Amino acid sequence: MKSIKHCFYFCFFFFLFAGQTAFSQENEALRKEVEAQFIESRNYKNQDKIDLALSTLEKALKGAEQTEDIKLIIDCYNEFSLLYYRLDKIDQSVVFWDRAENLLNDTQYPYGQAVHKFVDALYLFKQEKYYQANYELDKADQMTNVRNLTLHILLAKAFIYLELPKYEEALKNFNSLIVNNDPIEKDYIATRAYLGLSLLKLKTGEPENSLKYAEEGLNIAKKNNFFSEILEFNYFLVDAHKALGNFENSLKYSNNIIAIKDTIYNTAKINTEAKTADRIQLNIMSDQIDAKDKEIEDLKASGSRSAITAILTSAFLTIISLLAISLYRNNQIKVRTNNLLQTKNTELEASRDAAVKAMETKTNFLSTVSHELRTPLYAVTGLTHLLLEENPSESQQEHLKALKFSGDYLLSFINDILQLNKIDADKLEPVNTEFNLKKVLTEVVSSLQQSAKENKTKIILNYDEKIPKSLLSDSMKLSQILINLVGNGLKFTKGGEVNVITKLLEKTDDKVTLYFEVKDNGIGIDKDQVLNIFESFEQGSIQINREYGGTGLGLTIVKSLLGLFKSKIYLKSELGKGSSFYFELEMGCKNTIIDDIPFEIDEEDFDFTGLHLLIVEDNKINQVITKKMLLKKDMTCDIASNGTDAVEMVYQNKYDGILMDIHMPGISGEEATILIRKFNKKIPIIALTAISLDDSLESFYAAGCNDVVTKPFKPEVFYQKIGENIFTKKHPLI
Repeated sequence: MKSIKHCFYFCFFFFLFAGQTAFSQENEALRKEVEAQFIESRNYKNQDKIDLALSTLEKALKGAEQTEDIKLIIDCYNEFSLLYYRLDKIDQSVVFWDRAENLLNDTQYPYGQAVHKFVDALYLFKQEKYYQANYELDKADQMTNVRNLTLHILLAKAFIYLELPKYEEALKNFNSLIVNNDPIEKDYIATRAYLGLSLLKLKTGEPENSLKYAEEGLNIAKKNNFFSEILEFNYFLVDAHKALGNFENSLKYSNNIIAIKDTIYNTAKINTEAKTADRIQLNIMSDQIDAKDKEIEDLKASGSRSAITAILTSAFLTIISLLAISLYRNNQIKVRTNNLLQTKNTELEASRDAAVKAMETKTNFLSTVSHELRTPLYAVTGLTHLLLEENPSESQQEHLKALKFSGDYLLSFINDILQLNKIDADKLEPVNTEFNLKKVLTEVVSSLQQSAKENKTKIILNYDEKIPKSLLSDSMKLSQILINLVGNGLKFTKGGEVNVITKLLEKTDDKVTLYFEVKDNGIGIDKDQVLNIFESFEQGSIQINREYGGTGLGLTIVKSLLGLFKSKIYLKSELGKGSSFYFELEMGCKNTIIDDIPFEIDEEDFDFTGLHLLIVEDNKINQVITKKMLLKKDMTCDIASNGTDAVEMVYQNKYDGILMDIHMPGISGEEATILIRKFNKKIPIIALTAISLDDSLESFYAAGCNDVVTKPFKPEVFYQKIGENIFTKKHPLI
């Protein structure tokens, strides 16, 4: 199928003579003859007989020159520029366009100006400058009320709207042109409109309607021998039927194309058109030179030397123009080069689109996999915890601890993949909240103390007390960065130290620049591996991976998270002596002092005896595990297998709290929470979810959840959340 741009500039031809001054009686017959030649040239053009259209228009130009009517000559030049444009001879088209412009500068001729603007819009469209082309068409439309030209302007704008895309505007224009009442080109304009509608319907996902319009347009084209349009419709129908799987019909139209090319669009036609175009260009140049020579002879006889000089100059310029044609072949080489570059650009764009699609596919796949793995993993970790609580034998306990370790490792791996997915998919952005940095650092150190004890390693916090107590930044992502760095240091340091260092580098009224460093005296990193250490799944060597384990994603996550803050991570390391990771962050700060918050988080020992909860969970195994975990703490429960039942049970019964699964068939946990909040605003609701890439914690809270626990979870976190939300009465913002 030919491109839309090719469709666009094939459709335009017009030649009316509205507003021309009356001719003298002796020129009237010649003027009518010129008009008839325009009509004949137009008919040849619509039937794609360009050589005959050019020859007939050449006769019209000679007649116009004979009548010495400037407006007729302008019309001829504009028309020549359109015909050469259709042959893709842009340089020659521009030559005629310039001639028309020179005459228009000295002539008051609104219609000629409108046509000139119209041709200019064609050039802009070819360069894909659609908005500029549309602007020129608007100006052309304001200059004339000649019906044929205004209809062509409407058609041109429709094809521009198809490219932008502005499908509603394009549809409106094409529909109005199907039933046009133009006395000159009614069928031709309707044919072009049907072609535009076919393209539009295919783009907007209506292939059946697209085929219908294409068939109707093809019938009109055949009736009028519009061979170019016949060929275009056949190209379109080949692709459209192929896309719909109608391969037999596609083959039929493909055979039509072969037949049309053999009988009409053959080498002889192309050569004839090219020769005619070049001949007419040379003839017009030669005629102009002859006319200038005649003026010189006449002026010589009158002794007008100054006039002779002017004419000689004009003749010289004409000769220069003629010589410019010899450069045409060079220009053709340039055009071919540009076409090659355009092809390469198109290939690059296609590669880019394929890469984007592949990234989206990867993101969705990993998101789905990580989400789906959490549900069975919840069963593994939950059952392991329950079995460990039931006084297993020593040999069983060893196996269960190994199973628990494997489950925790797998969960950590899934979390890392999900974190990277969110960053790659631009799902994460820093969120400014007010926080106390010393509290955050203390919590990080506290959370990793168990790992430190296992490796007989100390975590030392060196905190600069000059740092303001109240800061503004994303404390959650900062915690993730530091946990990964400190955890990385602990993994490769046994019987040593991991130092967490913070310093105030600069402070203004509302900004601070802080320095962070995590330094260890562990095994260090080889110089050859320093450059690659932040890449995914890199751990320095296979031996290190086998000895120390891990996924190799921690430092990749650190690098990606710091990128969200527009910061970079740096590394100094010496093999056998340890490593130092450091970075700087700019944060907001407040002058007001907030109260110090205790740095140690004390887990409260809640008495759960007698609590009655509702478990909303569709997975049978998860129902059993969650129920047993509640029974271990002397709590009772009811179970709802879907959101609809949950809403009904809360309405009819009294519960101390709800454990709400989010992803369920029917109405989701979010929807069920919203419905419950309409009649019960106080009952604590804790979301239990195998959170995925597209889940938003904010949406859970907005629905009315008091808290969120991601599955699988640590039992102590599970019980702590229940106690906090039931006994401290955390209510949603309502």
